[in-house]
This record gives sequence, structure tokens and C-alpha cells, in this order.
Amino acid sequence: MGLAERWWRFVGAKERANDPLTFDEWANWFTYLGTQYPLGLTTSMTGNREEVPPGATGLASYAFGGNAVVFACMAVRMRVFTEARFAFQRMRGGRPGDLWSSPALNLLEHPWPNGTTGDLLARNLVYADLFGNAFTYRVAPDRLQVLRPDWVAIISGSRDDDQASGWDLGAEVLGYIYQPGGRGSGKEPRFLQPETVAHFAPVPDPMAPWRGQSWLSPVLREIKADTAATSHKLSFFEQAATPNLKVKADPTLTPEKFKEWVALFRAGHEGAANAYKTLFLGGGADAEVIGANLRQMDFKQTQGAGETRIAAAAGVPPVLVGLSEGLQAATYSNYGQARRAFGDEWARPTWRNLAGSFESIIPTPSDSRLWYDDNDVPFLQEDQADAAEILGKNAATIKQLVDAGFRPDSVVTAVDADDLTLLQHTNLFSVQLQPPGTVAAPPAEPPPNGKVTEPAVAPGQ
Repeated sequence: MGLAERWWRFVGAKERANDPLTFDEWANWFTYLGTQYPLGLTTSMTGNREEVPPGATGLASYAFGGNAVVFACMAVRMRVFTEARFAFQRMRGGRPGDLWSSPALNLLEHPWPNGTTGDLLARNLVYADLFGNAFTYRVAPDRLQVLRPDWVAIISGSRDDDQASGWDLGAEVLGYIYQPGGRGSGKEPRFLQPETVAHFAPVPDPMAPWRGQSWLSPVLREIKADTAATSHKLSFFEQAATPNLKVKADPTLTPEKFKEWVALFRAGHEGAANAYKTLFLGGGADAEVIGANLRQMDFKQTQGAGETRIAAAAGVPPVLVGLSEGLQAATYSNYGQARRAFGDEWARPTWRNLAGSFESIIPTPSDSRLWYDDNDVPFLQEDQADAAEILGKNAATIKQLVDAGFRPDSVVTAVDADDLTLLQHTNLFSVQLQPPGTVAAPPAEPPPNGKVTEPAVAPGQ
């Protein structure tokens, strides 16, 4: 019996619903009749513990709080992502159907006091962007809490029956350990059951089976280079907005006098407040320009390439962020194409991932799935217009096929599945759908006086 099975037998389902265990209680699962057992874990408890890498917190502060390009990319992603709503989607024959709602979705509409769906989406996205993971815990039947990812550890293991059969079918998530403040904080860790936590990790970490990774990791060097270039420009303006100077002093100056002369020179000519002042030198002194100015270094081209690489890693077209390289080729047509690419390649797949992650904490009917509703997202209204045009063409196709004698229900199924082999004919032809060989009756001739006489009715009828 594995750890998961022991858990189900140890505590009833109702008791487990929203009552986390302490770390000591969770550790007691490893003890049976006074003897400690691994209970299905393939290695030690520490070996099956996945956490956010230690440097993730510093990366979050350095990139999100200190780089304008990263902040702009994340801001664009957040503004679009928080516009969606959640709904249930019916599944018919393995194909998605209509969207519908129920009171079970109220928890996503108001996840915590004064919280909205947008707040829930924003926190999940920011944590997933910076830490690669977002954990949403169902604290109570009517309340959610988004946990700091660097305070959460994923506990996984393998089933005993898999090991006994000689086949290692892989580990499964057995739960999550949440310790406010992280390791070393001195606060009591809590064990959270898998069915009370929604784990959102849109970019999987290839070095861990369950943990995700931040999209910032591959472009860390680009972020450092962009930050360094910005610091270089700032230093340029702090040094009077002039190129570097090499100043030769009078060789007759003593070391003490030389230090005084340097201090006086710096006070009068360094700093943005002293920019463009006339430089006066005494006898024997000489100034020579060395290095290059900002125009000669072409910072726009140098930084523009790095900004584009950061935007590419974020999945955001540069024109949507307002980056220099994107604006150079910006037109209304290019903007529309970029917006559509962003919606199709990033927004919708990420919404789908998050909706699937939330199914662990939101009761979902067996004939439906938790889905997203983007019909009211202004950013995607152009796509909605295209969808309406496609719907109109499908309606015209349905009418044409029904007029041709195919069964209406089979026509709808065939058009929806894009498979004409599903059509079933009624064996009736023409728009009147008359049986083959039927001759239409001639129209009745009007009476001579132009009046229509009622047929006689027998008494009692």
C-alpha cells in the first residue's frame, strides 16, 4: 500500500476537505507499529521534495523590479490575461460544446474577500512568470489563497504496487508542504492535500518532473546586458553628459596640490548639473577626448536587439510592448497580426492550462470541463468578428445541404466535425423534398363567379 492509499484510509474524505496536517502529523505516516517505512517513496523524503530554486527570489526582484523591458512584457501579458472569465464547457462525443455557468464558479469570481477573478489570474500569472510555479490553495469552501511559490515544496513518490510488480510507472504528487517564510523561518510547516491545491506551471522544468521554470531564466544574460546598458547611459549623464576625458596636469604640481586640483576639477565639471560648461585649464594642463559618445555607440541598435530577445522569450510581439525594433516596422496591419499571434500562441493556451489546473479545486460535472470565456475580451474582438464570419458561412453550408436533401441533424454534425462522410441523405430531392417520380398536382381552378363555396356539412358532423 502506497502513501496515497494510506492517506485515504487514515483520514476520511470529509475530514480531509480543508484541514491541512502539521508536518509532524504528516511525518507520522512513515511509522507503522513503531517502525519507520518509506511507504512507497522510491528514495528518501528529501529526494522527493521539489522546490523553487533558491535564486528565484533574487531573479524576481532583479528582473521584475529592476528592468523596464521585463516589467513592460509582464504588464502586457497581465492586462490581457486578467480579462478572461471561467465557465463550464459541455463535452459531447469528445468534442467541446456550449459554455454554461453554475454557483460552483462563484469561488473563482470572488476567491477571497474583496478579490475578483482578475486578481486571481494576475497573482497566478505573476508567480508563474517569476518563479515558474503558482499554487492556489482552497483554504475553505468559499475562499482561495495564492501561496508564495518559494514557500511551497512538492512531495512526490511511487506506489508500492508498482514497485512490487517490477515496473516503475513513475511518481505521483502526494501533497504539498507550505511553510510561511520558507525553510529556516522557524514557522510550522503545513501539509496540503493534492485535491486542495491547484498547481499552475505553464513552462515545465526539464530537470524536475513536477516543477515549472520561469521564462526569465533563458534570457537572464539579456536582462543583465540591458540593465548594464541602462546603467551606462545613466553614468554618461551623471558625468556631465560628455565623453570620457583624459586630462594632463601640470607636471610641476606636488602630489598634495595634484589631489586638490583633481577635487576642484571634479566639483566644477562632473555631474549632469555641470554639463556643457566651458572647460578652463591652467598652464601645462591638457584635455583629450577618449572613448565614444552615445551616438557613436548606437545604443538604440545595441539595446534594441536585446529587448527583442526578451520579448520573444515572453511570447509578446515587440510592437505590443512598444519596443524600438517593433515600432520601426509598426503599421495597423502589423499590429493586428501581432495581436492575433499573441492571442492564439500565448493567451489561449495559457488560459487553457490554468483552467485545467483549477479543476483540482473546483468541482466539475462529469459531462463538462472547466474552461475559459474570452468572448468579452476587447483585445480579441477582431478574432470574434472572424468567428462570426465563419459561423455565417457554416450556416449557409447547413442550409445548402438541408435543401439538397440531407438530414438536418447529420448536416449539423458533419459541419461541426468538418467531415462530410457523416452526412445522411433522406432520399428526397429538390427544394420541395418530394419523393422521386412525384408529379405535382395542378392548381385548382377558381369558380366562375369568383366565390369559394364551403362544402356541405352533414348534420351531426
